[in-house]
Amino acid sequence: MTLQASSSSVKATTQNKGGLASISLSAGLMAAVLAYPLLLSSYQMDVARDALIFALLALSLDFLWGKAGVLSFGQAAFFGMGAYAVAIVGPMVPNDNGALAGMVTGIGLAVLVSGIVGYFLIYGGVRGAYLTIVTLALTLIARNVATSWASVTGGEAGLIGAPPPGLSIGGWSVTASDSVSLYLVVAIVLSVTLTALWAASRGRLGRVLTAIQDDEAKARALGYDTSGYLLAVFVLSSGLAAIAGGLYASAAGYVAPDLVGLLLSTQAIVHVAFGGRGTLIGPVLATVLVIHVQQEVSSFSYALWPLLLGAFFIAMVFLFPKGLLPLISDLVHRLVPRRDRGGTA
Repeated sequence: MTLQASSSSVKATTQNKGGLASISLSAGLMAAVLAYPLLLSSYQMDVARDALIFALLALSLDFLWGKAGVLSFGQAAFFGMGAYAVAIVGPMVPNDNGALAGMVTGIGLAVLVSGIVGYFLIYGGVRGAYLTIVTLALTLIARNVATSWASVTGGEAGLIGAPPPGLSIGGWSVTASDSVSLYLVVAIVLSVTLTALWAASRGRLGRVLTAIQDDEAKARALGYDTSGYLLAVFVLSSGLAAIAGGLYASAAGYVAPDLVGLLLSTQAIVHVAFGGRGTLIGPVLATVLVIHVQQEVSSFSYALWPLLLGAFFIAMVFLFPKGLLPLISDLVHRLVPRRDRGGTA
């Protein structure tokens, strides 16, 4: 009885600590959201806003690749679906609900496409490089649609006039049209998404996904519908990418075929690899850092940036292949004695 009580007490304490950690994470993110705009100019805030949008795209990929082990080149396709939906559907909706209606349409389209494609692929037993190749083809198809269906998408010129984020209910309405409000909308969405995915990763879903990554056959033998879990994560990841695309179109006011290109998917993969696959917060930090450095380097030599980026990531593969955040964590564990971290010497 004493052992059982002690075990229950330890479990309850662990759960309480997990809950407090989740609350602390949310509070810290919200505090940063509210304080950061005070330090930036209008232009810098717009750049930071776009960085957070692409960080949300990287986060959507990290949950799929880092937690479920599925590498996808299709994130740009879903990002583009969300962006073009806002630019096409948004202006058709009256009042200030255009961006919201377009975003809902984009999310629905991304979920539908990913659900159909993912169902036949994942339940068909397609895994690894073959699944990755199909997602790459999906992005190429989406790019071709964006450039060829000019009467709807605007072709190579894209579309302008995407409405800003807003909400209208009855006689009450609110619109995020200035740099500060747009930044806050994006930052809040990113903070909430990051916290939700972090909490999900620490629960049953995270444990099942870890088991699937380690040995899918064994997880299936234990009674888990591994294909169902992978499909759910694939669809969720596509929906998050569509949200990022919708936010970009709504904040920037325009869309172009580059938002559906293979380059954008590759950049998301690079950001996840740089930040640390499976860490969630790592790709977010890496995206913001890379875009900030890109702005600084490109300000005095635009041609120098691709060379530096390529050289850096080649060096990263050899020096810290797990990514930036795991590297920092390893350095902390080596430099700080165990007793200073609350352990025993």
